[in-house]
Amino acid sequence: MILTPKGVEFADVPKLEELTGYPVRSEYKRPTEPDVLPWPADAFVVAPATFNTINKWAAGISDTLALGLLNEGLGLEVPMIAVPNPNVILARHPAFQRSVQDLRSWGVRVMFDPERYPLPKSVPGASPTSLFPWPALRDEFANAARGMQG
Repeated sequence: MILTPKGVEFADVPKLEELTGYPVRSEYKRPTEPDVLPWPADAFVVAPATFNTINKWAAGISDTLALGLLNEGLGLEVPMIAVPNPNVILARHPAFQRSVQDLRSWGVRVMFDPERYPLPKSVPGASPTSLFPWPALRDEFANAARGMQG
């Protein structure tokens, strides 16, 4: 499991390590340190993907471990699913719209459809966590996994 440096602040890292059986990483390792995660990856899920992550990824910026691996992932030609979760105002930003379009054109399955998956602050009183489309992401991942098998 790879998290952004800021993402570590929001995650239950020990629980994620327990569930995956691997350490959670958020920083690049030293060249002399062993790889502790399987590579190359069979698939990537970027969720929730922030406004910043989507835009940096589409621009090819690799200033965090997570972005570096995502940029390499584009070259691996493995299934990649991203679930952007910006607020309603940032979702309208032209750079974000262009980034989503670019990622889709490169084969990333971008689950961004505010009609189907409401964004934070679009539903009064709803928490961002309650709006996140976990069931749809599970279905999308299952579809991607079936595509990998045959």
